[in-house]
Amino acid sequence: MTTLDVDLAAARTALSAACGEVADAGPADAVDGVTPALVARPGSTPEVAEVLRAAAAHRLAVVPRGRGTKLTWGRPPERADLVVDLSRMDAVLDHAAGDLIVEAQAGTTLAEVQRTVAGAGQRLALDETVPGGSVGGTLATNASGPGRVAFGTARDLLIGVTVVRADGVVAKAGGRVVKNVAGYDLGKLVIGSFGTLAVVTEAVFRLHPLPAARSVVSAPFERPEEAQRLVQAVLQAQVVPSAVEVSWRPGGTGTVSVLLEGIEAGVEGRTATTRQLLGEASSAAAGLPEDWAALPWAGRPGRPTALKATFALSGLARVLETARAVAADTGLDLDLRGSAGAGVLHGALAADADPAAVARVVERLRAECTDVGGALVVLDAAPEVAAAVDTWGPVPALDLMRRVKERFDPERRLAPGRFVGGI
Repeated sequence: MTTLDVDLAAARTALSAACGEVADAGPADAVDGVTPALVARPGSTPEVAEVLRAAAAHRLAVVPRGRGTKLTWGRPPERADLVVDLSRMDAVLDHAAGDLIVEAQAGTTLAEVQRTVAGAGQRLALDETVPGGSVGGTLATNASGPGRVAFGTARDLLIGVTVVRADGVVAKAGGRVVKNVAGYDLGKLVIGSFGTLAVVTEAVFRLHPLPAARSVVSAPFERPEEAQRLVQAVLQAQVVPSAVEVSWRPGGTGTVSVLLEGIEAGVEGRTATTRQLLGEASSAAAGLPEDWAALPWAGRPGRPTALKATFALSGLARVLETARAVAADTGLDLDLRGSAGAGVLHGALAADADPAAVARVVERLRAECTDVGGALVVLDAAPEVAAAVDTWGPVPALDLMRRVKERFDPERRLAPGRFVGGI
């Protein structure tokens, strides 16, 4: 809800002069239960700048939105007077195939970027973990999928970014050359900041060639230490996996899946080697399964609790064993899936799970992840669950992050409260 006494009529007039597409917000525009008063739909970076200048003049709290697929991640904003909807900014501005770069506006879907660059036999090596997700939303949440093992995350692929500050000032960092690192830190800074530092309007990424062949080698496992052994066998061999995934429901049979990509002859040879590493029970299939990059809560009814666990690679067995134990103790069905080869697992708990039991799962898993050099975050949860858990957990650099927020947004008008520590 809007908490500041603002003149919305005057604000709407100013916003309409800035971009022309301004409307009253409706229930569908709510940001994690917080309904704004207005929605503006700018069509360019200059229009975003004008909108934010008008919002600043009228003391409006602003939440940027790409395609709205991850607006419930993080925490609800303390205030949301205006949603800046970037869906009109949906163009691939340039694809320099010879330089392996692509430039796109923030409202462009990842799927559209992939369609554009695929014609030249190229790809943006960011998995679409949430269908319909945009470039801006992916950067804001630092979302990534199985390909993070070989290609890293958005932090590794972004080479240039255009943002608009809360006061309407446009800033650019990086460039259109892969080796140009000028302003690189600004790009890293806004990634994963949940729209609390600046509004991303355009991004430049480096691309990779599409592989001529793919193979997924899978093997079952029953125990956490078995999963650890299989994953380490692949990572320590010379099979050069593009992804090493684990899928497991504690108490059942899990699966280690290894993605191999490259030229046909090379993939064929590495597939044979990987099957030897994973044992007689392993199998191989060409291409990717339909749910390859899907998060474990995808398609579940209601609003499941969504977890993201990180850990040192050597801690996989400990994290899986803790998950098994706490699932058994609480009686909850915990579905785990993620990049064992990068030390990242996502977990899902049913929407109707008891909040107190969920809190016990979060507490024990977080303690184990922290003990093995990682962390655990509750990405999404129903309000009653969110009230029972600590969304972010301990953050060692919180003081520094608050100082950064103070420099970028001293009046706390960009998505206030959505990020860690109430930032």
